[in-house]
Parts: sequence; C-alpha cells; structure tokens
Amino acid sequence: MGLLSTTPMLQKAKRDKHGIVAFNVHSFDSIFWVLEAAAELKSPVILQTTVGTVKSLGAENIVKVAKAASEHYQIPTGLHLDHCTDYEVIKTAIRAGYTSVMIDASMHPFDENVRQTKEVMDLADSLGVNVEAELGKVGGVEDDIVVAEEDAQKAVPKDCQRFVELTGVPTLAPAIGTAHGIYKGDPDIDFDRIEKIAQVVDVPLVLHGGSAVPDQDVRRCVAEGMAKVNVSTELKNAYSKAIREHFEQEPDSLDPRAYLQKAKDAAKEMAKSKIRMVGSEGKVVPVFSE
Repeated sequence: MGLLSTTPMLQKAKRDKHGIVAFNVHSFDSIFWVLEAAAELKSPVILQTTVGTVKSLGAENIVKVAKAASEHYQIPTGLHLDHCTDYEVIKTAIRAGYTSVMIDASMHPFDENVRQTKEVMDLADSLGVNVEAELGKVGGVEDDIVVAEEDAQKAVPKDCQRFVELTGVPTLAPAIGTAHGIYKGDPDIDFDRIEKIAQVVDVPLVLHGGSAVPDQDVRRCVAEGMAKVNVSTELKNAYSKAIREHFEQEPDSLDPRAYLQKAKDAAKEMAKSKIRMVGSEGKVVPVFSE
C-alpha cells in the first residue's frame, strides 16, 4: 500500500467522527509493531517521528522501513515529522518521502507563525504532503522543545479561523489544555474551546499531549473535531517497563529475543488500546487510496 498523505485520511476521520492515532516511533522495530497492532485491528494509523529521531536514524532510512512495513501490513499509513522548527529539516523529510510535516512556529508572534507556515505550505502542498501547524502553546517537553506550565497558552478561536484562512494549512493543532508527557494532576481540557474552534475552521484538528488523558476525555475531543490524536510517552513507557521488569525477574536472561518480545507485546497492547479509544478499529476502507 505504501505511505499515504495524511490529509485525506484525517478529512475522512473528521467526517466520520473518529480519530486516527499518531504514534511516535523511536526505533525501526517500533515501526513494525505499531503497524502490526493497527493491522490486527484493521485501523489506519500515522507513524510520527521527532526531529531527534530523524537525526538519530536518518530520514531516508525511516522512510524505507516505514514503506516496507506499510506494504507488508497493507494498512493505510502516514508518516509525519512532528514539532519541527527548522525549515531545512522539513525539506529533508519531504525529499526523503515523509507524507506529513509539522512546522511549529507557535513560540513566535502570530504574523511570524503565519509566515513560516506559508513557507512550508509553498513547499509541501504541491507535492501532496500534509502540513500541520500549531496555535497557542502546548505545555510540557517534546524532544528539545520545552514549554513551562506557566507559559502554556490556549488557542483563540478567532485566531485559528484567521490563521487557516491566511495559510491554507490542512491540519491545525490548537492548544486546548493538554500537555506533552505524563500529567502530574488531571489534564485541564477546554472542551468549549475545541467546539468553538471546530465551528470556525473546517480542517481536521490535532490533539497534542494525548498520553495519559482519560479515554472518555479523548473520545469527547474526537467528537468535537480532533481527528488526529498524538501518543508518545505511554508507548515508550510500556516498552521500557517491560524490559525493566524482565531483568528484575530474570536478571540472567540476556537473550534480546526474550526481553524485546515482551517489550513489543506490551507496547502493542498499549497501541491497540489507543486505537480502540479513538474509534478507528475496523475503519480500513479503499477510500484512502483516492
């Protein structure tokens, strides 16, 4: 099936009122077990990498492995570069074969955010590559981007409307009270704000900071218009916890096939739970090839 642009995937998800999970992958093997989980549930899925992962594994290598995995599992698959502030890295990802990129200029004033987003749109749109941008500031830590809790800012609906009109961006990540990482307390999600933003923009919205948000809250976000739900920390934690527990229980069992299989199984179950949470199980249909 190969890698697909996430634009039609997310537009259909928005129309059908289900979400698609975008899982952060940090290694080549994680690409395969995420797609294996999606294939078992017949769900479309988005693989996404941070800038740090691109620098670690190489954009061309990631694309080759993601293509091979998507063709093996025959699941509608997008490949997204998450939270990138560097235009040159975005160009590298697009040239390598990424089907979606995020230009994160949310730390800049509105006009500069618009300028940088339009610059990326000029490059990506003609190639059919999806572009995601952010308004407001999502708190927490994502790769090397740190936003302190006191600096987090929620997106303003009218600004979202104007931003989409000025840039033509096909997906928008508005800050609505979630944060990257695991929450210290309960997330303060502004559902009314999501509803108001969805009323004034017609593009799919993106929920950043989806890890550890209660399932019912994520489902409500999806119902209000959040078509893409990002998950990273919980997936990493499930994988790493399984390896740690293996060595706690069997310190002399050093065969990588033993502990990596346990890690894969734990991460797959976490991935499946997130796919079910957003309602995309069984949503694989031929329309994605249009």
